[in-house]
Amino acid sequence: MAHQPWKEKIINPTQLGGIEMSVLDNGAGRGTRIAWINTGTGLRYKVVIDRAMDIADAFYNQHSLAWLSHGGVTSPQPFSHRGADWIRTFGGGLVTTCGLDHVGGPEKDEYGERGLHSLISNIPAELESIIQPDPLHDKMDFSLTGKIKQTQVFGPSFELKRTLSGSIGKPAIHIHDEITNCANTPAPHMLLYHLNFGWPLVDEGTDLLWHGTWQSPGEKNANKIFQEGNNFRKCSPPLPLHNGNGEEVAFIDIAADPSGLCTAGLYNAQLNIAVAIRFNKKELPWLTNWQHWGKGEYVTGLEPGTNPPIGQAKARAQHQLIFLEPGETRHYDLEIEVLDQEATIKRLLQHTHHQSH
Repeated sequence: MAHQPWKEKIINPTQLGGIEMSVLDNGAGRGTRIAWINTGTGLRYKVVIDRAMDIADAFYNQHSLAWLSHGGVTSPQPFSHRGADWIRTFGGGLVTTCGLDHVGGPEKDEYGERGLHSLISNIPAELESIIQPDPLHDKMDFSLTGKIKQTQVFGPSFELKRTLSGSIGKPAIHIHDEITNCANTPAPHMLLYHLNFGWPLVDEGTDLLWHGTWQSPGEKNANKIFQEGNNFRKCSPPLPLHNGNGEEVAFIDIAADPSGLCTAGLYNAQLNIAVAIRFNKKELPWLTNWQHWGKGEYVTGLEPGTNPPIGQAKARAQHQLIFLEPGETRHYDLEIEVLDQEATIKRLLQHTHHQSH
């Protein structure tokens, strides 16, 4: 066990960190269950248990990492599944889960009608376990596990079992998801982790870190940012062009290291803070970079997914749509780590500096 400077100086582990359960009592989120998780390193974050155990606020020391929308955390709206209704209760936050059957804009075809990014982020979790750290007995790990059911009679019926975990003394978040088709017929499956980063981590000159070939959806030359010759890996100042619904996006076929691990992230040299995002290429082969530099609505998303947010219909047409057989489970792992040491930041930059187009 490493040096324990707190030994014999504390009796309550909360003095170091851990999980605090709570219920919001004001505003549009009134009655919503949350958990504040403190890693004891300066990294602390708010899990919204009633919104699929997604993560809203996240801080490293005094610095916010996540972008928060004007609405912030609201109660789940289980019928926000038509058209663009989803966006009305999109709080931003460090992690918003999209899926589990459709990722992308509203669409309708012979297989049904699907709203923006589907239902999962508007469903409360049934908590299974809260495991607190016990540093007095050399147990530094903690975890929160729950089940979220995106289900209806006659199907489709998914169950997401999510575990958020970490260790006291390590500024990292681990998300382990198990998604099971609980119906008796095969089910289309799409998943995207909408990671939303904001000021002050994201500022003019912040570097976006990823390595892979990219494509800009839509008409050629319509995308003002993702063009050959543009430095779209540097965050922009606020753009009047992005006031309202202005935005740009790139779909990235992200490169993996020899073990199959993909690394992306952000680096703010002024703050000397980097965030590393790690995931498995076999599980999440795509990364989407969303840039929306509106005044007061200043955000970039780095979004690992089974597909880009092209929608179920297009994924089906391109033979890229995953089907889960009855009883089949898929596993997904995502790690988000904050770095503030020169050596670890340098390693991250080396991992992601090979740029290809």
